[in-house]
This record gives sequence, C-alpha cells and structure tokens, in this order.
Amino acid sequence: MALSRKKKIIIGGSVASLLLIVVIASIFATRKDTPEVTVVKVEVRPELRSTVTSSGEIRPIQFMNLTSEVQGRIEEIYVKEGQKVTKGEPLVRLDPDQLESSTDAQLAAFQSAQDDVRVSQSQVTAAQNQLSQAQQGMNVSQVAIDNARQGVVTAQTEVDRAQVELNAANRELKRNEQLLESGVIARQEFDSAKDRVENARVSLNTSRARLESQRISIKDATARLNQQAVAVRDARRGVETASLGVNSSQSRANQQSAVLRGQRNQRDKTLQVAPINGVIAEIPSKVGTFAVAGLSTTALLTIADMSSINVEVKVDETEIDKVEVGQKAKIKVDAFGDKELEGEVTQKTPLAVGKSQTSGGLSTNINVQEAKEFRVVIQLVNLSEEFLNGLRPGMSATAVITTKTAQNVIAVPLQAVIEKKPEPAPGETVQPDAPQSADKPKPIKGVYVLEDNKAKFVAVETGITGESDIQILSGLSEGQEVITGPSRILNTLKEETIVKKQVKKEGDAANKS
Repeated sequence: MALSRKKKIIIGGSVASLLLIVVIASIFATRKDTPEVTVVKVEVRPELRSTVTSSGEIRPIQFMNLTSEVQGRIEEIYVKEGQKVTKGEPLVRLDPDQLESSTDAQLAAFQSAQDDVRVSQSQVTAAQNQLSQAQQGMNVSQVAIDNARQGVVTAQTEVDRAQVELNAANRELKRNEQLLESGVIARQEFDSAKDRVENARVSLNTSRARLESQRISIKDATARLNQQAVAVRDARRGVETASLGVNSSQSRANQQSAVLRGQRNQRDKTLQVAPINGVIAEIPSKVGTFAVAGLSTTALLTIADMSSINVEVKVDETEIDKVEVGQKAKIKVDAFGDKELEGEVTQKTPLAVGKSQTSGGLSTNINVQEAKEFRVVIQLVNLSEEFLNGLRPGMSATAVITTKTAQNVIAVPLQAVIEKKPEPAPGETVQPDAPQSADKPKPIKGVYVLEDNKAKFVAVETGITGESDIQILSGLSEGQEVITGPSRILNTLKEETIVKKQVKKEGDAANKS
C-alpha cells in the first residue's frame, strides 16, 4: 500500500534528524579521541644509581664438619644446635677406656726403652774409663821407654869413661913396670898401679852391664807399650760398640716415644673441642651412637665460622656482566624487616648454574632454554652487635648491588624511552615480503616531548639505568616536557600528533601521596 504524503514527510524528517545526531556525535567523538598523556618535566638529578637486585641467604665464611677420627661410643654431647662456641671449648666426648689402656701399655714400653738407653750409656761410660786407663798405661810405657833410652845414653857414657880410665891405668902400669925393672920405683907403687888397672876394668864391666840392663829395659818398655796400644784399640772398639748400643737403644726409645705420642693423640681425640669460634649449625649424631673412623667416618657436628658473614645471591645471566668485585651493596634480611645492612661484593663465580640445578659446575646435559644464574658472594661489613648475635646461616636475604653511580644527570622514567623504526628515505618503498638483510638499520631509541600540544619524537643517547629512571646523555635538556604514558598510547603515537595533558584527580594525588 502506498504511503501517504504525511507519512513520507515524517519518515524523512526522522531520517534527517538521525543523520544530524550521527554527525554531531561523530564530531564530539573525534574531539574526545584526542589522546590524554602524562608528562614529566626534565630535571637534573643529583644522583642516579644503577642497581642489580638478587635474593639469596646468609652464609658463614666457612663450614667446618667435625668427624670422628677414632672409634668409640659417644658418651656426651656438650653443645646444642645454634649455640655459640669459642675455640678450645669441649664439644663431644667418646668412651676413652680402650685408648687409655693402650696408652698406658705404650707408656710402660717407652719407659723400658728409656731404661735400656741408660744402661747402654753406663756401658759407654765404663768403656770410656777402660780406654782412659789403657791410654794412661800406654803413656806410662812411653815414658818408661824414654827413661830407658836416656839410661842407655848415660850408661854408654859411663862405659866410655871407664874404658878411658882402664886405658890410662894400663899405660900407667906399663910405665911403672919399666920403672920397677929399672929400679926407679918401689914394688908398692907398681902394685898400686896394677890395682888401679883392675879397678878400672871392674868399673868398665859394671858400666857395660848397666848399659845392657838399660837396653833390656827399653825392650821391656816397648813390649809393654805395644801391649797397652792393643788395650787402647780394644777399649776404643768397646767404646764404639757401647755407643752403637746407645744409638740402638735411643732409636728404640724414640720409636716407642713416637708410638706413645700417637696413642696419646688418639686418646685425646676422644674429646672433640671447637677448632674455631663459631655457631653450632648441625648435630647429626646422638649420645650412645658408636662412632667409627676411616673411610666411612661418623659425622659429629658442623660449626659455622661467623667471624666474617657473607650473603650468597644468584644473579641472572642478563645482569651478571654489570656486577664486579668491590661494588657496594645494601642487604635486607627477612628476619630483621626493613633494616638495611652494608656489604661489598667479594666474589663472582665464572660458572653458570641452571635454575633447576642445586649446585654449581659444568653440566653434561645442557638445557639451552633454561635460564642461567651466577653465584655472587657479598661480605657484610660494619655489623652491629644486634646483627652479629642475631644472624644465622640460611636466613633469607635480598641484596641490592650498586653497579654504577652518576652525579648531576638528566634522567627520565624508563617507560618514556621507546624504540622506533627508522623512516624510509623519500622515494624508498619497503616490500613486506622482502628478506631481511644483515645490515638492516637499527631501531632508533628516543622519547616523545610535548611541544605546542603536539608529540615530537626526539632521538636520545642513554646511560645507566636506575630502579625506575634511565640516564639521558644527549638529546634532552632541562625543562623539556617528556611524555611518559600511558604505554598503550605512547606506543601508537606519531610525529605531530595532537595530545593533551592528563589532568590529575584529587583522589589520584591523594593515593600517590
């Protein structure tokens, strides 16, 4: 049925009104689509720190695992886990009876060996006395030989003198005999001269006998000297033999002494004392347990050396290149809340550890998709008594390592920096299916600054990265306004896009404050 003219007019007016509403709505929608952005004013920061945050646990400088070096039943444990001990303090005592009896037996053997040494030394003394006596007798024999030789010289002189006197008496007798025949002298003088000859002959014979006696004395003294020389040699051999006996006895005594020291050392090890100052970390053994020694020695307890306390953290492989020995760190221990401790990096291990690994080292099965970490050791410094007494091995801790520090820098929020593909040169077209070349242009790093309500892209050179800000080395100056977000808008902005500043509401300001 054909529509009436009135209805057509009504329908046409409705359509026109609807079109007008759509146009007006489109205009308002276009105005409303002008993006709102947040901006920050570029200022010079007094300091910016680049940090690496990692978690780990409290570690002592070393763990000392005390094991049983002798066999015996554990009779007493003097300490408890968590107790502080000082060097030399008793820790564990084993049954010492068997080792004490062995020590007493060895002590008796050592004392017997010492008695043998003393007997041998007395034999040396006796042999030395015999040697002295033999040497003295040899000296006496030598003196006797010297005296006999001197007597031979004297006797020979007397023989010579008696011979001279005999010759003189014979000449005088001959003269007197001639004078007697001539009648010059009396018979009595002749007889006297004859007697003098006889006396001189007797004296000569006596001197000769004495000389022979002295020669026999020399032979006797020489024989005695030879006999004493043999006695000296025998006595010297006796001294040497006795000295060898002393050395042998002394060696046996030294051997027994060494065995005794070993037995005493074994006996003393039945009482384990603290080798260092520290904290008892673990006591795996119980009273009554039979401790064994050797390859399968019994673990008694573990002492943690807390003289120097470390924090061991694991740093992700993407950040380990920033960490160096000597860097400062701030540490928070979960047990102490927000209290911060000071630390310094002392070690960075060269081997990576997979996050699924429980220990470090090279793995035979390499999982290239698994994230890797590196162990970093931080030594705690300037610890107060509260922390020295309260820190325990294994406590969870978080370390913030300061890797770099810059003074008086221009910095912007991290989210303000984006990477933008370079615009193609005029007349250059980019084929979407074209293969990517190795020397393709790198993305440009920059920020959007707000100028005359328009977004303008500015390329920047960045420096160190802080917790929420990044250093700008070039491209920006103090006082400029940089667009920081929202990110969904920032990533879609184009050059010369009209934007407006986002107006902060009172509730937002209150929440942020």
